[in-house]
Amino acid sequence: MGSRYTEEDLSGLRRTSVEGRESKVHIADFARPLGPGASVRDLVASFPHILSGDDVRLAVDALTEAARKKRAVVLCMGAHVIKTGMAPVLIDLMKRGIVTAVATNGAGAIHDSEIALFGHTSEHVERGIGRGVFGMMKETADFINQAAIEGSRLKLGFGESVGRALLAADCPNREMSLFASAYELGVQVTVHVGVGTDIVHMHPTADGSAIGDCSLRDFRILIHAMRGLGGGGVLLNFGSAVIMPEVVLKALTVLRNLDVSLEGFTSVNLDFLQHYRSTQQIVSRVKEVGGKGCSLTGHHEIMIPLLAAAVVDALGG
Repeated sequence: MGSRYTEEDLSGLRRTSVEGRESKVHIADFARPLGPGASVRDLVASFPHILSGDDVRLAVDALTEAARKKRAVVLCMGAHVIKTGMAPVLIDLMKRGIVTAVATNGAGAIHDSEIALFGHTSEHVERGIGRGVFGMMKETADFINQAAIEGSRLKLGFGESVGRALLAADCPNREMSLFASAYELGVQVTVHVGVGTDIVHMHPTADGSAIGDCSLRDFRILIHAMRGLGGGGVLLNFGSAVIMPEVVLKALTVLRNLDVSLEGFTSVNLDFLQHYRSTQQIVSRVKEVGGKGCSLTGHHEIMIPLLAAAVVDALGG
């Protein structure tokens, strides 16, 4: 007894040989196991020449060459990078002259300041929102808001204002603070604030004119820093899904409007999830202004130390 339905007759099917087929994966592209005593450079070289294996090498090579040529390496990042304990790694890259400028959002300044001043950050939102106490710490808000007011008076950018204020406060954890260390090193950190997005904006000490003045000045400071991307610079975006990709898009547009050549730069978007704006602004659209981009997906606390160590190793330690 057979099926009541008719089967297709495949006897006339045209077939080809695997020998003539173009394949996307070859054994020459496979990963290699590492032996004892392997270096970070050996580890990166052992990655497969498949998918993100080559993207990691692209990022490491671009950063290495930018450092050798003394081109700009502009690091844009979300606050989560601070909260995953990456400041010491990034500070080391600044000290080595690899990272030449940093740009972040308002939360980045808040978390870094709390680390510098108190040694801890990142509250339990769900425990405080119902009682109306989430983000209501007076010390944090008063420090950030006063830094913006003083910075506006002195015509400083937001990031410079925070770094300056941290050193003036003789913060006990300055060696763990990206902002304090950058200020000491003369490396610019810019802060790009979305008014109403940060806990300090809920406090009566917040001054909208000062916040806006300092943050707008930082936008123009970042644009100037990005002039150095052409000819082998690197634009990094670590963990910012919306604010920094949008800021970058406008900064690139301004530079091209001013006829600044950006030919030959590389952009790298790293996050534990890939998002629309970061993928578009940092990876896809940079080719329109002379760049090439790639995406890396992974946890900041793993991928950032890996990339940093690989670049330092490639430069000879």
